[in-house]
Amino acid sequence: MRPPGRRGVPTAPPALLLLLLPLLGPLLGAPRGVGAGPGAPAELRVRVRLPDGQVTEESLQADSDADSISLELRKPDGTLVSFTADFKKDVKIFRALILGELEKGQSQFQALCFVTRLHHNEIIPSEAMAKLRQKNPRAVRQAEEVRGLEHLHMDMAVNFSQGGLLSPHLRNVCAEAVDTIYTRREDVRFWLEQGVDSSVFEALPEASEQVHLSRCGQVGDGGKPCVCRYGLSLAWYPCMLKYCHSRDRPTPYKCGIRSCQKNYSFDFYVPQRQLCLWDEDP
Repeated sequence: MRPPGRRGVPTAPPALLLLLLPLLGPLLGAPRGVGAGPGAPAELRVRVRLPDGQVTEESLQADSDADSISLELRKPDGTLVSFTADFKKDVKIFRALILGELEKGQSQFQALCFVTRLHHNEIIPSEAMAKLRQKNPRAVRQAEEVRGLEHLHMDMAVNFSQGGLLSPHLRNVCAEAVDTIYTRREDVRFWLEQGVDSSVFEALPEASEQVHLSRCGQVGDGGKPCVCRYGLSLAWYPCMLKYCHSRDRPTPYKCGIRSCQKNYSFDFYVPQRQLCLWDEDP
């Protein structure tokens, strides 16, 4: 074992829908992008407005065979943020590739992965995501709903070499974050109950020890351990299906999606302050 820390049913007029979710996909052909071939992931690229007002391109991929969804965007500071939802394994993976500041002695980039339990009502199913179309690819999308900040205390680590037992996506998504894959004890309990082997998980310093550690923003010595905080935002993602009503149909039918924005804040142990130079807040 390596040393710890190294690592509803709303109505919506169809004319107002930003994205269409056709019920009869074969009539409309294959999704634009990567998903043209059988079994290939379907890709959708959208322009989205970030919380700070800037605009970036976001890539969303759905693989209905693997029952997974992935999202990726690049922030204005160059940070690459990705999110993967593995519905088969009840796992979601956040990854951040943070550009280093060479003048501060940092490497070219620093990678972080945060792995938590996926609840299936957080995002639309992969089959639905694979059928999404854009009516106007040049339009800038802004989330219809801003969901509250979720603050997560990451008190366990994931053993990268065994990570495939938790989710087959983990070894690919977190390949640059071998020693910095964090999770939560409460989620570990759930996965163990689902039959995931305990070798996947490793202990970080006990919570009682972490209580006595300062936030990294309050530590001046770059070699001291501290509690690091990293925040990220999913600026735009399809969080639920919309249903419409029609006189010609006896029951509501799927006619689009509702988009959401969600912010996350992760606290986790680092053995050295210099591994958390972005955390300047007191």
